[in-house]
Amino acid sequence: MAVRIEKKIKGYAVVLPEDRAKEAAAAAPASAAETAARPSADVIQMHERIERPEVLIGSTYKIKSPLVEHAMYVTINDIVLNADTEHEQRRPFEIFVNSKSMEHFQWIVALTRIMSAVFRKGGDVTFLVEEMKAVFDPRGGYFKAGGVYMPSLVAELGSIVEEHLKSIGMIHDPEMSDATRALIAEKRKQYEDRSKKNADPSARAEDAGPVGALLADQGRDGSGEDIAVTGDGASFPPSATMCHKCSTKAVVIMDGCATCLNCGYSKCG
Repeated sequence: MAVRIEKKIKGYAVVLPEDRAKEAAAAAPASAAETAARPSADVIQMHERIERPEVLIGSTYKIKSPLVEHAMYVTINDIVLNADTEHEQRRPFEIFVNSKSMEHFQWIVALTRIMSAVFRKGGDVTFLVEEMKAVFDPRGGYFKAGGVYMPSLVAELGSIVEEHLKSIGMIHDPEMSDATRALIAEKRKQYEDRSKKNADPSARAEDAGPVGALLADQGRDGSGEDIAVTGDGASFPPSATMCHKCSTKAVVIMDGCATCLNCGYSKCG
């Protein structure tokens, strides 16, 4: 390859292979000293594959959904890392779903195998909770015990995974402030007191006059609803609607404002 020289040549020297070897030998100690002076991190290489122990500890949860005829039993087994040390941790390792109903057998087997593979891969597996709880059934969801709305069967599986991860310390609920707890207790007491007053036929008859007395004798109020405001063992009033924040059927109208008796959310601030 030809190189064009633009400047005047003032001198020259012949570089022999021996000279190149001497320069490289002189530069090697300096490079080694510079490398030794640099800070280095102690990198510990972890093996990606963890062999399954002979015995695993776990928990089994029951799902009774109106979408399936038979109950479903979800078992999540955990592996204990760094056992008997101060760094001991429980992490999910595998999941199984068992049921007499064979209607959803195919996708349940596929889902449990994929979830178990994600668990065994390690890392942050909490993303599965939000992904599964965001699955909606085109036929509509249902309310489970306690008034919590489940948009699909997969969403309830995600809710169970969330509950299990909370029990082993992988997910932590945000702490509710004392002021919020006091506000919820006050609102609930106000609603219960008002309900008790509305459930008293004589008190409402006095307030409503002759028409109210007639309706009280018939066991109904002016709106056509039954006087009793109690549900069959429900922790929230049966007339409550669903809260879009906590997905619990606990929103009641108080002082003209929709208020959730479970999480304290209010449209009025």
